[in-house]
Amino acid sequence: MSRLTTSYLGLELRTPLVASASPLNGDVESALRLQESGASAIVLPSLFEEEVVREELEITRVLEQGTEGFAESLTYFPDLETFESTADRYLSTIVAMKAEMEVPIIASLNATSSGGWVRFTRLIEEAGADALELNLYRIAADPDRAGVAMEASDLEVVREVRASSGIPFAVKLSPYYSAFANFARGVVEAGANGMVLFNRFYQPDLDADSRKVVPSLELSQPWELRLPLRWIAILRAHTEGAVSLAASGGIHHGRDAAKALLVGADVAMMTSAVLRYGREHFATVERELVHWMDEQEYVSVEELRGSVSYAASDDPSAFERANYLKTLRSWSTPVDRTSSPQLP
Repeated sequence: MSRLTTSYLGLELRTPLVASASPLNGDVESALRLQESGASAIVLPSLFEEEVVREELEITRVLEQGTEGFAESLTYFPDLETFESTADRYLSTIVAMKAEMEVPIIASLNATSSGGWVRFTRLIEEAGADALELNLYRIAADPDRAGVAMEASDLEVVREVRASSGIPFAVKLSPYYSAFANFARGVVEAGANGMVLFNRFYQPDLDADSRKVVPSLELSQPWELRLPLRWIAILRAHTEGAVSLAASGGIHHGRDAAKALLVGADVAMMTSAVLRYGREHFATVERELVHWMDEQEYVSVEELRGSVSYAASDDPSAFERANYLKTLRSWSTPVDRTSSPQLP
């Protein structure tokens, strides 16, 4: 067994470095290159239910156009025997990757309806995916719907997926639940095998000249790891042995991966760093992690995992409110701001 070996969602991984959902993960050739560079598992880009539904509705509209006035025109065209939809292509990709690759393949699903979550989960399981990531991504924009109702709806999704499938799955969460620790416990009780912390909510931008809302994608920075670090440290103390935890967001270097493992993560997921530096960056981060472990005299990932979590820390309050006061008082002014600036 390698010193980097870890377990995630019941899957044995060569290292804790996982390729999270990315445009680079969507085809076999690209995924093989990630595997060769050191990715220990591949999370596919999400299958979005609304894309599938929109495609199905558009095809139906085109095929039925004019039939209300000229029903006999239906006989002019041959029957459409096969059509490869977005969902079909996604499932075919899973089958192809399972045939070619050695590392586990984790599908990702973002549905919008109860039936969609269950339907696509079953199809993904039948296609042979090793595990599934439920991508819970919704904006609480309805003023008539309270937070408790939103949370209850998300927990019901987890329960329905668990009841309909035997595939192991993690839930990718946002940090915006009102009482996150309580909600996370509910996710585990509802049947999830793991949690991914956190889902990044990409904020739209506004073009001031055209007055149009435009999509804006910015790659993560290492400082964004601080939020996952805090919550993984807290949750590890309450979920030990019951659920897998994945750190997502801000993993760029070996020391970042080490931090995630120290607070209790089972795996460190990377997307932005790979998009920025290339697929080969997996090998770089692995070397950096091994070097750090040698310096700190850690024999294995198992040994270091959770050694600075909330439960293991000498100062657990550092992960809670006390950190707020210490952070504010840690600022030191580099120059005397009361002095007047010197003009050239």
